[in-house]
Amino acid sequence: MSLKSSTKTDVNTTELVISIDAEKFENAVEREYQRQKKNIQIKGFRRGHVSRKLAEKQFGEGAFYEGAINALVGPEIDSAVTGLELTLVDRPSVEITSVDKETGVELKAICITKPEIEISGYKGMKATKTVKEITDEDIDKQISMIRKKNARIVSVDDRPAQIGDEVTIDFEGFFGEEAFEGGKGEDHPLVLGSGQFIPGFEDQIVGHSIGEEFDVVVTFPTDYQMEEYAGKEAVFKTKLKAISYEELPEINDDLIKDATEFDTVEEYRNDIRTKLEDAAKNQADADFETELMNALIEKIDTPIPNCMFEQRIDVIVRAFEQQLKQQGMDIKLYFQYTGMTMESFRESYRERAVNEVKLRLALEKIVEIENIEVTEEEINDGLKDVAAANRVDVETIKRFIPYNDYLMDLKVQKVIDLIKETAVSEETSESAE
Repeated sequence: MSLKSSTKTDVNTTELVISIDAEKFENAVEREYQRQKKNIQIKGFRRGHVSRKLAEKQFGEGAFYEGAINALVGPEIDSAVTGLELTLVDRPSVEITSVDKETGVELKAICITKPEIEISGYKGMKATKTVKEITDEDIDKQISMIRKKNARIVSVDDRPAQIGDEVTIDFEGFFGEEAFEGGKGEDHPLVLGSGQFIPGFEDQIVGHSIGEEFDVVVTFPTDYQMEEYAGKEAVFKTKLKAISYEELPEINDDLIKDATEFDTVEEYRNDIRTKLEDAAKNQADADFETELMNALIEKIDTPIPNCMFEQRIDVIVRAFEQQLKQQGMDIKLYFQYTGMTMESFRESYRERAVNEVKLRLALEKIVEIENIEVTEEEINDGLKDVAAANRVDVETIKRFIPYNDYLMDLKVQKVIDLIKETAVSEETSESAE
């Protein structure tokens, strides 16, 4: 291989001109002939017994050139890229500019290179850390879940329905005298006041008793999802068949003993408070980190090849497709439900992809600036759980993962920790919602 020239033609773009001498090209052509030989057949000769000279006479001098060139191009470009210490972020665009058995092959490769990020000021950045204050009301909300789980359903037959009751109804909807599609239900459970039905429907059930038949008159909202129903008045012929309500137990030590691992209400409340406070601190730390990372992204104004964003979107799409598959759905069906196309779906993730690529480039640059390293112990500790889950040792796992990417992930995490440790935290607190 002879690298004739290397020219930076644009930001993150390098053009290589490479020549392959006649001898190396001839050897590649011969290998390609030998590879194809078993399948070559010419009238009067047995398959696999046609000489190269005869095959070239029959099919043309360049019969084996394409395969030979394809076999040479990848290694030749790799050698040139390695020698120039270029880091590519996409497959090179290759143009064969000349082919001759006397002089060999010359090609042009357009290489998209990893952008050289410039970044500073990543230490001492300011961010707000807001820790939500846990109140008695927050604890009460958690305890109410225990009450609800242990609630008793009580049937009612001696009074009319009221807000908060669960009723069972039959109904059928009409526009004028004509029943409409989707407007009928039998033995339908409905909690009055839940807002499950069209506004006004549930209120008109209140005050009716079991066995009563009555009309519920409502108007569909103007922004109703089924446009042909939007803004229309409808009459639902309704029959009330059952009424019940939840009877919540009293919160006391007996209930807590039966429903939890604790003996007293006080112990349970203290445990809830501790868990909520820990969760609030963790959320504050996560938000603090997010704010810092967003600030880091804002520091990047280096031009970045669009292919890197497209590749990141590819990763996001594949992950989403896998998630759908686990739910028994494919992306084509998802598009039918949502009215999206692959183009619009990809575009919806572009901003996220751009930010993720910028952030990764920034973090990797800081790894270089700070000369971040990881120890063998840190490497192995990070793989112990994966190895155990797969019932193999750590060394085996190393052979089955993208090891260099894994090492960079560990280094990047150290950079994130460094940024957080050196950041200026403006701590505030607020009541939890």
